[in-house]
Amino acid sequence: MSLELERYRRSRPLRPGRARAMRFFMGFGITVALLLGAYLGVKWLASEVSDVIAGPEETTIVAGIPVTFEVAPGAPASQIARDLADAGIVVSASAFDRVVREERASDQLQAGTYELETGMEPEAVLALLIEGPPSNAYLLTIVEGLTVGQMLESVARQTDIPFEELTTPLLDGTITSGLLPGEPDSLQDWEGLLFPDTYEFHLDATAADILGVLVATAEERVGEIDWTFLLDRGMTPYEGIVIASLIEREAALDEDRPLVASVIFNRLDLDTRLQFDATVVYALGGLPDGGLTLADLEIDSPYNTYLYAGLPPTPIAGVGLASLLAAAQPADTDYLFFLTRDDTGKFSFTADYDEFLQWQQESTE
Repeated sequence: MSLELERYRRSRPLRPGRARAMRFFMGFGITVALLLGAYLGVKWLASEVSDVIAGPEETTIVAGIPVTFEVAPGAPASQIARDLADAGIVVSASAFDRVVREERASDQLQAGTYELETGMEPEAVLALLIEGPPSNAYLLTIVEGLTVGQMLESVARQTDIPFEELTTPLLDGTITSGLLPGEPDSLQDWEGLLFPDTYEFHLDATAADILGVLVATAEERVGEIDWTFLLDRGMTPYEGIVIASLIEREAALDEDRPLVASVIFNRLDLDTRLQFDATVVYALGGLPDGGLTLADLEIDSPYNTYLYAGLPPTPIAGVGLASLLAAAQPADTDYLFFLTRDDTGKFSFTADYDEFLQWQQESTE
């Protein structure tokens, strides 16, 4: 091969198609490199700017000091981060802001008041702000069938308000009720006039606040009842509450309550003693160990419906709505007796005394 031929080959220009392709790929590569560099530069700049906005660098703080911290409604995460750092709760705003970004939780931070500490880990603070502030309220539950004393004991256990502090508003005139037949001289006068239910109270609710709600609720519930059946018989809504308390203490099932009510009214119409065990238990101050005896049925008390005809002088327990409705709208029956014959709590009813005695004997065999 001659030297001239070799020079010719090296200096020969590329074909037009190949030249265009090479220029395209070189241009594309440069463009990609520029775009990638710009993206990385913008990302770095955004991080730096965010850290500057979030707050100063870490500072030395004393950990474990309680801090009440407020998150304002609608506050952005960056502002919350600065406030946390200013309060010393986190070591730096940027540290908290970085955790928020990593968890994508900027829209999950809940407004409210938090009890935090200085020197907390950003992750721990974020978890609390996502969970939300602790509630300033609590639930108080009073079950049906308790005496007023037992109700106040239940309130005391659930609120840490002393029992004596709970009795005062009921006896010094602070709390009153339109259902009271007269001025209360003792807690017994308040039997049946505190409504059992589940309530929500603020943490700083006082004894008077709580009792005022229970008493007002009882007035409201009793006021919603149609007492025409009793009024037509010359009876009062207060006597309806007394009847409802007997039903509450005797019947375990709602379906039996109107039937128990019918027994009460049928016996009252016949001027027959009610002979309800629940009234004896109330007179004794509670069920004796081993249950009632024949001697217990002889206790001389106006609440002993084995000895005294008619209704007890006051209700014997707090009553729920089902018992109030049963007292106001009893079933239409001729029943005079009832007892439970198995462990279901279901009552059997009869108007036949001999049948009742037979059931009693069967239940003891």
